[in-house]
Amino acid sequence: MSEQRWIPLESNPDVLNKYVRALGVPENWQFVDIYGLDDELLAMVPQPVSAVILLFPDTDQVSANPIGSVDSNPPAPLYYTKQSIRNACGTVGIVHAIANSADKINFDKNKHFIKFLEKTKPMSPEERAKALEEDQEMGSAHQDSAQEGQTRTPGKDDEVNAHFVAFVHKDGSLYELDGRKEGPVKHGETTQDGLLKDTVKVVREFMKRDPDQITFNLMALVEMKD
Repeated sequence: MSEQRWIPLESNPDVLNKYVRALGVPENWQFVDIYGLDDELLAMVPQPVSAVILLFPDTDQVSANPIGSVDSNPPAPLYYTKQSIRNACGTVGIVHAIANSADKINFDKNKHFIKFLEKTKPMSPEERAKALEEDQEMGSAHQDSAQEGQTRTPGKDDEVNAHFVAFVHKDGSLYELDGRKEGPVKHGETTQDGLLKDTVKVVREFMKRDPDQITFNLMALVEMKD
């Protein structure tokens, strides 16, 4: 069977919010831009941050200089899936962010994500990747959202040299969730309140690997308070 290829998502909160709204995430949960890594700009991000999504340039320098180590025994509540669909890293990042925030989100039970989560929760990371391949509603939501955004929509066969990963807090540790890796990557200790600043420390290390690259983008998943 040939490899599935999806149209890449644009790194844009409007795109991601349309996507998760279609899947049943309520409007008070949103992805927002993180405009910079300085304390003054981080202070503009609504708190607490539940997850962070990073888009970074996927270059040879990155591949040759891994950061952090794969946790061979991650905590059971941590939801991690492999990525088996080309260009689906945006969806995989969204799934990682939302699934690991599920205990705080009041999903619309008539929509699809809670059903996908309940179905895949007992599965292995490889089985979850296969389930995503076969899930027409997840694929359709991705397709619809990939047509949105402010830039030209690439084709599914275009080579894209950027990659999404998610960062979450679980059981006192900071985890990078990248479906192409062997498992969750542990980046030391953190707390839910410290997630954003501790993630930024890791992002700075990402940026040092390839200092001539400028295509980094950060978004936070937050609950908007009245």
